[in-house]
Amino acid sequence: QVQLVESGGGLVQPGGSLRLSCAASGFTFINYAMGWYRQAPGKERELVAQINRSGAVSDYADSVKGRFTISRDNVKNTVYLQMNSLKFEDTAVYYCRGQDSWDPRFVYWGQGTPVTVSS
Repeated sequence: QVQLVESGGGLVQPGGSLRLSCAASGFTFINYAMGWYRQAPGKERELVAQINRSGAVSDYADSVKGRFTISRDNVKNTVYLQMNSLKFEDTAVYYCRGQDSWDPRFVYWGQGTPVTVSS
């Protein structure tokens, strides 16, 4: 069955770094655009970064540009989010999302991994 399993979240001090991973299975990964979203307590889920099927095109929320980098490995069926210079306001649950580039009706979500930025 379809699975998106995030890992790599945790507690980090301001200015620190974390690398999130999202391992995909049960669907044809290379056909899917992938994204990372986050949801902070009391706030709506928001897009953080997304990447196209090949990995050649990506874009970012203004709040993370220059600090976060999304990448993917189409052999390992994994998408990554490298997060540097973390700020208190980056605290959230981070979710992986996949959307079929050929049929956008097919959208899958992971369960999320929490990131807490605290001193």
